[in-house]
Amino acid sequence: MPAARRKKHGGGGNSKKPTTSNQQQQQQPASKTDDKFKTQKTEKEETTNASNNNNNINNLKKKKRSKRSCIDNCCWLIGFICSTWWFLLFLYNAMPASFPQYVTEAITGPTPDPPGVKLDKEGLKAKHPVVFVPGIVTGGLELWEGRPCMDGLFRKRLWGGTFGEVYKRPLCWIDHMSLDNETGLDPPGVRVRPVSGLVAADYFAAGYFVWAVLIANLARIGYEEKNMYMAAYDWRLSFQNTEVRDQALSRMKSNIELMVATSGEKVVVIPHSMGVLYFLHFMKWVESPAPMGGGGGSNWCAKHIKAVMNIGGPFLGLPKIVAGLFSAEAKDIAVARAVAPGVLDLDIFGFQTLQHAMRMTRTWDSTMSLIPKGGDAIWGTLDWAPDADHVCVAKKIKKNDTQTAGENGAGFDDFKSHNYGRIISFGKDVADLHSSKVERVDFKGAVKGNNFANKSCRDVWNEYHEMGVGDIKAVADYKAFTVESVLELLEFVAPRMMKRGGAHYSYGIADNLNDKKYEHYKYWSNPLETRLPNAPEMEIFSMYGVGLPTERSYVYKSSPAAECYIPFQIDASADGGNDQGCLRSGVYSVDGDETVPVLSAGFMCAKGWRGKTRFNPSGIKTYVKEYNHAPPATLLEGRGTQSGNHVDIMGNFALIEDIIRVAAGATGNDLGGDQVYSDIFKWSERIKLRLCQGKISNNDQIKRRSFLELAYRWQFECR
Repeated sequence: MPAARRKKHGGGGNSKKPTTSNQQQQQQPASKTDDKFKTQKTEKEETTNASNNNNNINNLKKKKRSKRSCIDNCCWLIGFICSTWWFLLFLYNAMPASFPQYVTEAITGPTPDPPGVKLDKEGLKAKHPVVFVPGIVTGGLELWEGRPCMDGLFRKRLWGGTFGEVYKRPLCWIDHMSLDNETGLDPPGVRVRPVSGLVAADYFAAGYFVWAVLIANLARIGYEEKNMYMAAYDWRLSFQNTEVRDQALSRMKSNIELMVATSGEKVVVIPHSMGVLYFLHFMKWVESPAPMGGGGGSNWCAKHIKAVMNIGGPFLGLPKIVAGLFSAEAKDIAVARAVAPGVLDLDIFGFQTLQHAMRMTRTWDSTMSLIPKGGDAIWGTLDWAPDADHVCVAKKIKKNDTQTAGENGAGFDDFKSHNYGRIISFGKDVADLHSSKVERVDFKGAVKGNNFANKSCRDVWNEYHEMGVGDIKAVADYKAFTVESVLELLEFVAPRMMKRGGAHYSYGIADNLNDKKYEHYKYWSNPLETRLPNAPEMEIFSMYGVGLPTERSYVYKSSPAAECYIPFQIDASADGGNDQGCLRSGVYSVDGDETVPVLSAGFMCAKGWRGKTRFNPSGIKTYVKEYNHAPPATLLEGRGTQSGNHVDIMGNFALIEDIIRVAAGATGNDLGGDQVYSDIFKWSERIKLRLCQGKISNNDQIKRRSFLELAYRWQFECR
């Protein structure tokens, strides 16, 4: 029974009911498997996390390493450059003084003696005292009184030298270098004055000579400070204001009189660049009665001056200054825009460089003395210019120094003539078209002041901020401007500046020099509106470089509208399209010294003053001395000894030799007369300018002379 019950309940004698311990024993392998799986999973997760962490750490290390390596590379590069520089500087100072010359001679052959050494060997000695008249920007200026931002800089140079203050305090520097917009004199609380002595303009900056080479060569034949005088003046001021504020003209007169009295010889005056116009003003001032003039009398120049040797003289002005006053630009800025378009216009850092430059330079009244003179009769009309057949080739054929009309390269028929008379053209197509095909809208009728183009730019003040959008469009719609219409343009866009300038300068051609109005000082720096002094024994030289592309006219465009902008700029995309084209980056070039075109530097001595003319009634002898540009053969030559560049020509051995010979007593004929490489005589003959000293239509003259006498005079004197 019990057995049967046990069978019934499912078990037999051999069957056993699992106990709790048995269940645990059965479950133990499963739990071990689960634990093992979890352990493996955890280990994998930890491995993955560790791997991810390692990757993140490696990435961070790589980033840090890349940052560190970039900084390190920059530091290493700077350190390498500085170390190399100091090492080369040490070698330069340690090497014998003759070593650079030895290396140069080893490469290029024996170098000629400097002119001073050469002429000293010939026995030339100092004779005539020498007066240097520096040009614009080359003379040093120092601080005598300033605002708090210039504390500690008393009598330190603000212009010239290292220009350190430009980088340290640029806006403060601009404020002190600017003149008063109304008076053209010092702003309240500021006194900046010219440096005195030969150091005023011997070097423009460290290592960049201006007069230093000429001074050193003159010293070789016996010159020293007692017979050399640097007529330093504040080149920012109008010419007459240098006398009003600083008595600069009176000091020049006194020093010349002192040197003549102590040496017993007349002086040789050597003006450079704008100094040529300044000394032209001086010669008229010194003979004019006080208080406007110096009261020296009509024979002062004849008694005190042997020769005036003008270097790079812009007698008839500079097209380059038009671009500077109109848009604060020149060829260099246009080329920079062509190389890196938009960089100057973006003005990422808010420097507003060109705007500040315009703000400052438009207060310098001296710049307006360089505006082209003589109008369309000299510089050309919309379809004609005397130098229109200039050929833009790299090298010119050397001319005989007695030739009066050379040919610069190929014939005129082989090349397209240029519309140089259009100083400003809005668009390359406008510059090329005949004037009859150019539709022009007169800008002078535009009403100024509506819809101001620039409203929030008073910190960079210039008169464009008072022009409306319509005014800007009206200027561009006029299309093409000659020299005469450029004057109207500047009066339209900068009336305050031109009002100041109009009180000190004139740009026309005198009809009758006997008119009393030409006794005013505003005409004295214009050779076409004044007479040379009555000094028949005096000589005048025009000495300048040729063979370098020089700015003559411009292609412009309206710049995009934005706050604090100059609304016009040279169109850097305009190009001539061939190797011999005169148009590059919106600038048409002609022959000259890279600053002064041949026409401006040479016309007066080639024709305007040649012989007895109404501008040269005493028949002062004039000479044209051109110096063909040749670049330095090696870097060791520095800026070269045969340069025709506007400033580098001051180190030209041939020019220095000519100056020393005249200072030692030679005349222009002793130097061989004219030396011409350009087409200046040919271009001068194309300019129809009345040169006779009287008018045939004058009734008094007809009464005094017969018609045949007047006709004879007209033929031989009115060339």
